[in-house]
Amino acid sequence: MPHILLVEDESAIADTVLYALRAEGFAATHCLAGHEALRAAQAQAFDLAILDVGLPDIGGFALCRELRRERDLPVIFLTARDAEMDRVLGLELGADDYVVKPFSPRELVARVRVVLRRLAAGAAAPQRHGDFEHDGEGKRIRYRGQALELTRYEYGLLAALLARPGAVLSRAQLMDRVWGDALESGDRTVDTHVKTLRGKLRAVAPDADPIRTHRSLGYSLETAGAAQ
Repeated sequence: MPHILLVEDESAIADTVLYALRAEGFAATHCLAGHEALRAAQAQAFDLAILDVGLPDIGGFALCRELRRERDLPVIFLTARDAEMDRVLGLELGADDYVVKPFSPRELVARVRVVLRRLAAGAAAPQRHGDFEHDGEGKRIRYRGQALELTRYEYGLLAALLARPGAVLSRAQLMDRVWGDALESGDRTVDTHVKTLRGKLRAVAPDADPIRTHRSLGYSLETAGAAQ
């Protein structure tokens, strides 16, 4: 039975969502504020979190970062805001979905099912991305058929780039996704790890350089037909 963490400070909304979740067979824990949710997450491993963006103590985006320090928890954001920048920020943080109030509790539960089903399918077998094969559950990546020996941060960096092949990710985005728990790190940390990661990829295919540098913007990954 999947266990859902609901963090919502409006009791009326929380009650309807909890009823809908439990009626569909989910276990659900409700927290009114962010600090309460962090304590709950330390005591219980949740399968998915539904986070209100406008919490009274910790904003939903900041809470998402904190909850994901220990594990890659799936997140659906709830918000009264419909501003494009809020949606973009939520998605850049890696949100699995974004629901604007008012909403149907039954639709929200359906979205929870879709996210969990998608994640279960992704964990069932390694995902192929051109020359790369990514086993997200086992945290292993193969390149042109050869397993890569990666450090924690090298793996996180390559996994973040693999999540959006061809897209340019800024150093700030990579820092947030990979080094969120290392506050002393800076942009040079990203560049250093890109350099060592490139070395390991070239050891497999000396003629290829799949990681592209975009001056003043960041990095992208070509998963097939790598640039020379």
